[in-house]
Amino acid sequence: MASGEGSKGGGRRKAEPGSGVPNGAPGSQTLARGLAALQLVATARAGLTAQEVADSIGVHRTIAYRLLSTLSQFRLVAKGEDGRYRAAAALAVLGASFDNNVRQLSLPTLRALADELGSTVSLLVAEGDQQVAIAVIVPTNVFYQMSFHEGSRYPLERGAAGIALLASMPPRPGERDLVPLARKQGWVITHGEVEPNTYGLAVPVRREPPSPPTCINLISHREDVVIGGKDAVVKAANELSAILS
Repeated sequence: MASGEGSKGGGRRKAEPGSGVPNGAPGSQTLARGLAALQLVATARAGLTAQEVADSIGVHRTIAYRLLSTLSQFRLVAKGEDGRYRAAAALAVLGASFDNNVRQLSLPTLRALADELGSTVSLLVAEGDQQVAIAVIVPTNVFYQMSFHEGSRYPLERGAAGIALLASMPPRPGERDLVPLARKQGWVITHGEVEPNTYGLAVPVRREPPSPPTCINLISHREDVVIGGKDAVVKAANELSAILS
């Protein structure tokens, strides 16, 4: 699901057979398959069997088992007593290395913000021409809430988050009018740019290069929630700017 305005629910996505596994030389294909298997296991809360991994990446079970065995040797996945593979401790160490552990450092502020506003909030970074959600926090005190997956990607040109990230960059020729506006006022609100009838509010998190452009994003079906939450999101973004500096 997109990393701007989101969608209902948050269940595990099942990849289509062969998805994310490009054709190429045998070595690169094996690596691609291994990375695809790792990504599948890492995002499956209940774990996956070797057969489920095989079906998802479009290979024979024997190949999937070999890939998972190699990942297990590097402590990136672990096989449970139920025969299902789950993320292992070395994956946490690997993830912590991303941008100086920015996700873990941001979680307390994001959690407090989500519970305060009763809405899903996320932290996104710019990567090339895409926006990527590296943390998605659903409030604990609300029964029903919108959500989307961490790791979701979407073009920078769409949604509040993408605009806020572009506003953190130097001006570009032909950029949307909302980008210089967001650069000037420090926040931006959009409606229906990623999901129909969904509002997005995004605030840039000020960081020094070489850190990637970063922003906090709030999503809701209700315009009053987004408008009313602006000051709280701006405050949280300022807090993260200090924490991550």
